[in-house]
Amino acid sequence: MRKGAITMWVLVFGTVFLIMLGGILGYLIFQMKQNQKVEARNVALHIAEAGINYARWRLSHAPEDFAFSGTYDYKDPEGTIIGQYQLEIIAPSGCDSGVKISSWGWEKGFEDFKRRIKVKYIKPSLAKYGFLTNSNVWFGEEEELKGPFHSNGGIRMDGQQNSLSTSAKETYICGPEHGCSFGNCFDPCTWTAQGCECPGIWGDGEGQEKGLWQFPVSNIDFERIIQDLALLKQEAQNSGIYLAPTGDLGYHLKFKNDGTFDIYKVTKLKSPVWGYDGEKWVYESNSIDGETFYQNFPLPPNCAPIFVEDNLWVEGDVNGRVTVVAARLPDLPGSEAKIIIPGSINYIGENSVLGLIGQKDILIPLYSPDNLEIKAAMLAQKGHVFRYYYPRWWFEPYKTYAIRDYIETYGSIITNTIWTFTWVDSGGNVVSGYRETEMSYNPELTYNPPPYFPVSGEYEIVSWEEID
Repeated sequence: MRKGAITMWVLVFGTVFLIMLGGILGYLIFQMKQNQKVEARNVALHIAEAGINYARWRLSHAPEDFAFSGTYDYKDPEGTIIGQYQLEIIAPSGCDSGVKISSWGWEKGFEDFKRRIKVKYIKPSLAKYGFLTNSNVWFGEEEELKGPFHSNGGIRMDGQQNSLSTSAKETYICGPEHGCSFGNCFDPCTWTAQGCECPGIWGDGEGQEKGLWQFPVSNIDFERIIQDLALLKQEAQNSGIYLAPTGDLGYHLKFKNDGTFDIYKVTKLKSPVWGYDGEKWVYESNSIDGETFYQNFPLPPNCAPIFVEDNLWVEGDVNGRVTVVAARLPDLPGSEAKIIIPGSINYIGENSVLGLIGQKDILIPLYSPDNLEIKAAMLAQKGHVFRYYYPRWWFEPYKTYAIRDYIETYGSIITNTIWTFTWVDSGGNVVSGYRETEMSYNPELTYNPPPYFPVSGEYEIVSWEEID
């Protein structure tokens, strides 16, 4: 009996032990598999990141080549394939200047445990500057700038600023256009054989005390930022809105708050007036005196441009995202189209944005409102964003319109040659243009610019997310 009882208990405890051992082994195997899955998912994430890094490297060496979607092997330092990643590249479009990159990664043998990363990769828009010019510039005491600005020339800064100003010049020759002469060349400027030599940035503004003046810095190449107008024309003809030459004076575009715009053909201009364009006196008119209605259009839903092959007047309330181009092609000296802003331009809604690209100038005419507001990113490719110097003679229309009160811009001003809305004498008194100027930049335009607006610099990641 005892031997039988002992045998029975041995069998019972042996069975229990085997059951427990099986459970422990099963748990250990389960835990090992779980650890392998966790490890596989971690490895998959690293492989997916490797795919993103490869895409960044590829774009840095061939920034216009987006045709590399596909599957790639991922190898360890010894050259053994340990996994793969699959890339999907979505090229920039008119609505979005960013490159969208999706990368799926997985470890070899664990294809069911993929991880996906999605990033947006973009070159900063030139609209990141509140003001950008290729020439010397003078900001007077009544001018206020909000946002970064840069000049490839020298800057006389007597106004107010809240952000960094940069100049590509260590020194420059300050001429009469900046109030400098032999009898008016004082510290920090010095008179030389070439003229009044001043620091790259100088003036009575408080920017230097605040550490907001930086010079010299790298030059911004305006030849590289000029948009391909022929391409924009083709885009407008294919999927946007194209207006052929009128054979006369040009078009008048009035944005409406319902997301459409009216087009008029200009039939008559006011009498010519004398104005100084920064280089010479001209006798011309930039103000409408007669027009006929042509057509109403909706804004292009696909962000394609509006291309006008003639002079163009623009104003109104913008409801949507759009870029308007005025240019005559082929591009011949003396025949370049210009944009004139006869009245205020405002936005309807938070997501509205307007880009204005003038083949030559973007002008404020003599008969401009006493208070003018312009919300737009403006690019004058070969000329300037400008209001002529109109002399304040004792007779009309100069007596009333030569000096205006207040102008405010919100967005960006990019001007190739000399810019100003205000003209002052050597004593700082306003003698033509707007008495008070306020220029604010829209920070949203850096990575979300108007359609087809120029970009510069290297690609940057502006968003990163893992997609389950």
